[in-house]
Amino acid sequence: MEYLEFELPIKELEDQLQKCMIIGEESDVDVTETCQQIEKKLADTKKGIYKNLTAWQRVQLSRHPNRPYTMDYINAICGDTFLELHGDRTVGDDKAMIGGLGKIGDQSYMFIGQQKGYNTKTRQYRNFGMANPEGYRKALRLMRSAEKFNIPVVCFIDTPGAYPGIEAEERGQGEAIARNILEMTRLKVPIIVVIIGEGASGGALGIGVGDKVLMLENTWYSVISPESCSSILWRSWEYKEQAAEALKLTAPDMKKLKLIDEIVREPLGGAHTNRDKTFETVKNKISVHFEELKKLSPKELVNTRMDKYANMGVFNG
Repeated sequence: MEYLEFELPIKELEDQLQKCMIIGEESDVDVTETCQQIEKKLADTKKGIYKNLTAWQRVQLSRHPNRPYTMDYINAICGDTFLELHGDRTVGDDKAMIGGLGKIGDQSYMFIGQQKGYNTKTRQYRNFGMANPEGYRKALRLMRSAEKFNIPVVCFIDTPGAYPGIEAEERGQGEAIARNILEMTRLKVPIIVVIIGEGASGGALGIGVGDKVLMLENTWYSVISPESCSSILWRSWEYKEQAAEALKLTAPDMKKLKLIDEIVREPLGGAHTNRDKTFETVKNKISVHFEELKKLSPKELVNTRMDKYANMGVFNG
C-alpha cells in the first residue's frame, strides 16, 4: 500500500498496530487492550483526515497509484462480456482511449474511456491516458455505432488532458474534440458519464457530454490542472494548492455549480481502499440512471441534453 504525504499519520498508526499484533503472537503478553486503543485512534485519525480534505488533497487522491482505472471498472462491471473494439478507420488505434461493448445484467452498453498505465512500460503504451485525435475519432465511431443499434453509452473519464504534442495538433486535435462535443449533444441514445479520476481540460470534455454526469467523491474536473494554472499565474508550480482551491474543481464544487448531476460516494480513504465496493456502487448507479433515461424518446433525450448544457453558466445579476 502506498501512502500520500497527508496520509502518513495513518501509516504510522497502522505500523504500530502491526507491531502490537506481532508482539502478541510471539510472546505471552496480552496486548488486546493496546491493539484496541490503537485501532480506535486509527479510525478517528482516518475520519479526521478524510472528512476534511482540501481541494489539492483530493487531486492527489485522484492520482493515487493504486486507484482503479477504466479497464478495472469495465472488467469488474462487465466480467467476460466485454468486447473491445479498435481503431478510428482513418489513422490507427489509440491505446489511451479504449472502447467496446459490454453487459450489465441483460442490458448492453457501449463503454468508452481513457486508460492509464500501471507501470513505466504500460504508461508509455497508454500515453499516460492522453488521447490523440484518433482516440477521439475512435470514441465517436463507437458512439455512432451505439446509436445505430440503440445501445446506451457509458463514458469513464480519467485523463490529465488530451495529448498536446505537435503531431496531435497536425492531425486536428482541437477539431476532433470539438466534433465529439457537437455530436454527443445530439446523439439519440442515453449517455452516462462517470469521472473516475482526473477530468482535465478538453481531453475530458471530448467524451464528457452526457445526460447524466457523475463524479466520484475524490476526483476533479476542470479546464486546467492546478500545476498548469499555478505556472501560468505565478510562473511556478509552488502555488498549486492555492490554484486548486481557486479553480473550484472538486465534486462538491461541481455539484454546487450544477455542472454535474451526482456525487458518487467512495469508501473511506478513496476508491482504491475497497475496489469491489466502488465497482458495485458505480455499476448500480449506471443501471439506476439508465432505467430513468430509457423512458425518454430520442427527441426528448436530445432536447433535455441540449437544454441542460445551454443553461450552464447562465448568470442572473
